Amino acid sequence: MGRNLNQANRQSPGPTSLPPLPERADRKRQKLVSVLEEMDSVMVAFSGGVDSAYLAYAAYRALGDSALAVTGESPSYPDHQRQMAKEISSRFGLPHLFIQTHEMESEAYRANNADRCFHCKNELYTTLTALANERGFQYVVDGSNADDRGDYRPGRQAAKSLGVRSPLEEVELTKQEIRYLSKLASLPTAEEPASACLSSRIPYQSPITPEKLLAVEEGETALRRLGFRHFRVRHHGQLVRLEFAPEEMSRALATEMMPRLVDALKAVGFTFVTVDLQGYRTGSLNEALPASPRFPVV
Repeated sequence: MGRNLNQANRQSPGPTSLPPLPERADRKRQKLVSVLEEMDSVMVAFSGGVDSAYLAYAAYRALGDSALAVTGESPSYPDHQRQMAKEISSRFGLPHLFIQTHEMESEAYRANNADRCFHCKNELYTTLTALANERGFQYVVDGSNADDRGDYRPGRQAAKSLGVRSPLEEVELTKQEIRYLSKLASLPTAEEPASACLSSRIPYQSPITPEKLLAVEEGETALRRLGFRHFRVRHHGQLVRLEFAPEEMSRALATEMMPRLVDALKAVGFTFVTVDLQGYRTGSLNEALPASPRFPVV
């Protein structure tokens, strides 16, 4: 029998049809504990992002050493997330392992077509499944949540084909609820911006190379040093397109900040520096995809 999570505080239902956040999150949290305990042992695909961090924490609380968090490392994995994964596993005592993945050896992945994420996740989950079988773990689980159903995520096809389960989605936990539960658990990811691999910053059909990935990572590191938190560095060859969240846009466009942005991004190899006036939004490169039965844009 695994150890249960601390219960969240309950509040009386409000006037809306949905129960208030603490109540519905706590109900789903309890269901998550039950699902994990029924699994008996799990290997968690742990990127260090909001969702997988909470899942790794919950799995360890429910299953103890029968839960192992595993992080796949490759040139597309941001060092910022690597450090977050190390911090969480150390602070909370999570059994944790780094492994190398080799999606860069795949021509289909490097070609960077609309199904790039499938090839990346197929490599990750194939590696994790083999490791889980070797070490006697019953399931490989990932951090997909209930909100991910409406997004374009070809990597989920790879997960399903390999039998990877998504406990957060199974119990209907949303991103908002996961952030709330993460805050209760004192996870440092509770208010972290959404995370994604560095390849997601490169437009489809533009080949993935280590040099491009390094330029993106160094560019995003430079923006963090300038104090920005919610942004993306989009690689368009010699041109970089910077996306900032609405609350940070005015600072990015301030007269005194603009030359600092230009200097920082030119220092990592870009020739032209632009700011996207639509601001930061996840999956903005999907906007260039044509809708089709195979690759729907939703």
